[in-house]
Amino acid sequence: MDVQAARGSGTPPLNPPPESRGGPDPDADPGPGPGARATLLAVGIGTLVTLMAFTAPATTLAATAGGLHAGPVAQTWMFTGTPVGLAALLLIMGSTADARGRRRVFRAGAVLLVLASVLSAAAPDTALFLTGRILQGAGSAAVLAAGLGLIAHTHPAGPHRVRALGWFGAVLGAGIALGPCYAASLTQVWGWRSLYWGLAALAAVAAMLTAAVPESRAGRARTLDLTGALVLGAGIACLVAAFGEGRSGWVRTAVVAPLVAGLALLVLFGGVERRVREPMLDPALWRSPAFLAASAGAFATGLAVVGLFSYLPTELELVLGMTPLAASLLFIVWAGVSAATALFARHLAGRIGAATQVAAGLLLSGAGQAGLYGMRAGGSWGHLVPGLAVAGVGGGVLNAALARLAVSSVAADRSAMGSGANNTARYVGSALGLALTVSVASAAHGPTPAVALAAGANHGFVAAAGICVVGAAVVLRLGRERGVA
Repeated sequence: MDVQAARGSGTPPLNPPPESRGGPDPDADPGPGPGARATLLAVGIGTLVTLMAFTAPATTLAATAGGLHAGPVAQTWMFTGTPVGLAALLLIMGSTADARGRRRVFRAGAVLLVLASVLSAAAPDTALFLTGRILQGAGSAAVLAAGLGLIAHTHPAGPHRVRALGWFGAVLGAGIALGPCYAASLTQVWGWRSLYWGLAALAAVAAMLTAAVPESRAGRARTLDLTGALVLGAGIACLVAAFGEGRSGWVRTAVVAPLVAGLALLVLFGGVERRVREPMLDPALWRSPAFLAASAGAFATGLAVVGLFSYLPTELELVLGMTPLAASLLFIVWAGVSAATALFARHLAGRIGAATQVAAGLLLSGAGQAGLYGMRAGGSWGHLVPGLAVAGVGGGVLNAALARLAVSSVAADRSAMGSGANNTARYVGSALGLALTVSVASAAHGPTPAVALAAGANHGFVAAAGICVVGAAVVLRLGRERGVA
């Protein structure tokens, strides 16, 4: 099938465009469109806020739980509340953005982030605080899904898009780097509520900047797949809730019941999508190696990379005795290197295919995680720096290549849906990865809690490295199946 014909019809091409095979097409670079800079600025700030909100509990859990008198179950939901809203709604928001307007959905998400952050900042009790965290996830879903679609619209396929997506990947790394440090700093000076007031202010800036962003939507009006949206949202919410509850033990009704319900709803979603006239996630994509490679890479990234590093600051505090601020500063070695690498990864676009870059990023991440092995109670943080740096390089390559592969693996008029699907895989993986990381870390034994957690952390490093290797092999296999490697 001709690629341009496929794009015009809204059917995803089984043979991906040149960009996903190994770099941009030198004959197809019209340059950035009107409003490109304004789009990058608005999407950059919005994305930064979502990642900072996602990582905030990493260094402020104790202070927040103490301030709200929250018990162990509530503390679990402080970690997983935002991932629930985020993972459950990403794909839905992507399809809605394509159909109803990407700028409109992005702005609505930014406004919801403002309101949700204010709710968490002013919450008098745990219930309202957790409601705010879940709504932050919902707003983040709209911002992330629509934001990448806006970039794709204002930067047609070619070197300008590669540079823009490399910048987007750098913002992802920067958000993860700044989140724990920002949260720990404000909590130490003004208390934990101040970090949510700050997030509300940043989200308001992103919402106001959309005034200069051009609107875009799919060329053909589509009917929203409301049935599919409800079934998928409920299924993912059940799965993420089960993973979060799994931190306190996997063989419990509170885990098994939502897990079974979530799997059943996902099977039902597959059936719904095969029967509706205009599915939210076109079943033809399930046969596209490029789309499957992007989804597999994103899921492995969430499972083995985001999940592990989301809990690392807590391990640094409890095992090495570091303060929250010191732990967040060490954390920047990984996330900061990741942000810098994503900026330079665009130079690989013309030489190495996106799928190969994803696989290489996973392998580098795995090597860095294996290099973290050897953490011990009361030990020095110095031996962690090389592993964090190597894993940071891998993370930067991943962030840039996954964004590129996600956009290029779907038809042009479904770019926000492609972004939503890719981020759904990433954040469902991260929720499971965080739960698995905590479970593995908590299962170890030792004469003291710090010694036991150190042993568990080392087990987690090895497990994450192994998952990265498996993920890289899967992505390479899918990439080579249709020449997208």
